[in-house]
Amino acid sequence: MTYKIGIGYDIHRLVEERKLLLGGVEIPCIKGLFGHSDADVLLHAITDALLGAAGLGDIGEQFPDTDPQYHGASSASLLKTVLGLVREKGFLIVNVDTVIIAEKPVLSPFKKHIQESVAQTLDIKSDCVSIKAKTNEGLGELGENKAIATYAVVLLSKGE
Repeated sequence: MTYKIGIGYDIHRLVEERKLLLGGVEIPCIKGLFGHSDADVLLHAITDALLGAAGLGDIGEQFPDTDPQYHGASSASLLKTVLGLVREKGFLIVNVDTVIIAEKPVLSPFKKHIQESVAQTLDIKSDCVSIKAKTNEGLGELGENKAIATYAVVLLSKGE
């Protein structure tokens, strides 16, 4: 059995007149995330982690923000495309571990729903997905509620 680990990171600025999507779940908030796609910062980090573990580059290489076809794209659709590439290489997802860093909104009421949404998108059991939410204790851009950042780690396996 071969195992591969990947790490992903993403950050997006919070702006008015945008939806806040985290893990494919719309979170009620007066601000949303700015980006070329739907700016789902959590799914972007998971996408990068999968790409890294499978040796497939990064999200910017696969879906460049200079390409108009990805303007407003669904991050869940992009993640499903990457999942297909990962599976083509013979890998299965063992687990996904994530951290969302945001001052506001409070995410604890949404963690279970985000976990289930991510698991459904990745076609894995929800207990194979961990969603943690932290604040930045008022420090820096994240602490001033100007952005949301995420980290994701994935473990892939391949039978041999």
